[in-house]
Amino acid sequence: MLVYDYLASPAIVSLAPAGCEKIYVGKQAGAHTLSQDEITSLIVRLGREGKRVVRLKGGDVFVFARGGEEAAALHAAGVPFEIVPGITSATAAPAYAGIPITHRDHNTSFTIATGHEDPAKTASSLDFAKLANPSQTLVFLMAMGNLEGIVASLRANGMPPDLPVAIVREGTKPQQQTLVSTLEGIVAEVRRVQFSAPAIVVIGNVVNERNALRWFDTGPLFGKRVLVTRAQGAAGEFAERLWEIGAEPVIVPTIEIGPPDDPAPARAATRSLGSYDWVVFSSQNGVEKCFDLLAEEGADARRFGAARIVAIGPKTAERLLGFGIRSDFVPEEHVGEEVAAGLVERTRPGDRVLLFGAQAMRDTLPEGLRAAGRTVECVAAYATRLVRDRAIAEAAAATDVWTFTSASTVRGFVANVPDAARLARTKLVACIGPVTAAAAREEGFVPDVVAAEYTVDGLLDALTLAVAP
Repeated sequence: MLVYDYLASPAIVSLAPAGCEKIYVGKQAGAHTLSQDEITSLIVRLGREGKRVVRLKGGDVFVFARGGEEAAALHAAGVPFEIVPGITSATAAPAYAGIPITHRDHNTSFTIATGHEDPAKTASSLDFAKLANPSQTLVFLMAMGNLEGIVASLRANGMPPDLPVAIVREGTKPQQQTLVSTLEGIVAEVRRVQFSAPAIVVIGNVVNERNALRWFDTGPLFGKRVLVTRAQGAAGEFAERLWEIGAEPVIVPTIEIGPPDDPAPARAATRSLGSYDWVVFSSQNGVEKCFDLLAEEGADARRFGAARIVAIGPKTAERLLGFGIRSDFVPEEHVGEEVAAGLVERTRPGDRVLLFGAQAMRDTLPEGLRAAGRTVECVAAYATRLVRDRAIAEAAAATDVWTFTSASTVRGFVANVPDAARLARTKLVACIGPVTAAAAREEGFVPDVVAAEYTVDGLLDALTLAVAP
């Protein structure tokens, strides 16, 4: 089971296994799903029931996160537990904003304090006389509600009014925003731009280092929420690349990969791979399925014999290489017409060609080869099926960029988003190539971006160019 907070990143929550029960217990100012006492009682009860529970918090569990109280309650109840330290937002958020909380030119110490003390207290326990030291860095957590009082107390104790202040909102996330001002002007600036929690406040001369050290919020797709419609197993690498350039990937597969309606032809083909002159793999999925079938029979790459291998796309070639197969031909263009032309140049009339790919394979490639006198056998290694999930429509409305990596992802998307054509007018729509773009047009919306290189790398390059200033 996963019991998680408001500040727990959705990307981390999504890593939970499919069978894991998730319980949201987030607390925002004035909007608590459960009170702290209720949360503590919940995890104690689950522990006593023998459940294996992950209590996921944002930042570090023992830095102003009530983790100590929850652990103490588990101890008192005789429930065993372990602590996995996190990285507190007090250091992570400034780092992502390009602000080192220590720097030998500016400070010799730093202090982390809460801006939201126990409301049951009759007076603050913060010693503002000691905190008001311009030679140290001050980091306040949960301070937005009391910012005006904190600033007033620091200034009353002699803190210089021109001392730099930064407020980092949604630190380390693609939605991160950084507001920079001075101690004298920060409250008015927060009101002017309506800056809100969750945020941390950094006070000190180290804030000036942001001018040279900012890095995270300079990515070409920073702040963009990007819809990833690929099948679940294929979405990971694309999502990682999006994170690297500042985007927030929202993975909602519109298709799934499964066995073909009739698996017998694929099994038969893998038993006689060496009888073909050429074997063509149209995708990584086809490679995976082929070697899965070989493994079931205790066979390996030797089954190919003297057959020459074609990989449509560099990723397919890379996956083949992982199984010890170096492709004899990797077409520069990944559309059927170009592949057929390149393969006709390399083959002879009468050559036997096996096309090992999706059940719904396009006719362009086999027809082109047959017209040139080649003997072609098309074998369905896997089937692509549309996914039905209302989360797709919700994600479509909430994202800035839609990406499609095949015609089937377009069709699966439209099956779940009936008003896709209307909604697309407010989005940046990106397709991996002309075939995918044509499918989008058939469904009533025009792509804004079509990759020149029909790969994930090409799609990312095209997106980067599209949003460049």
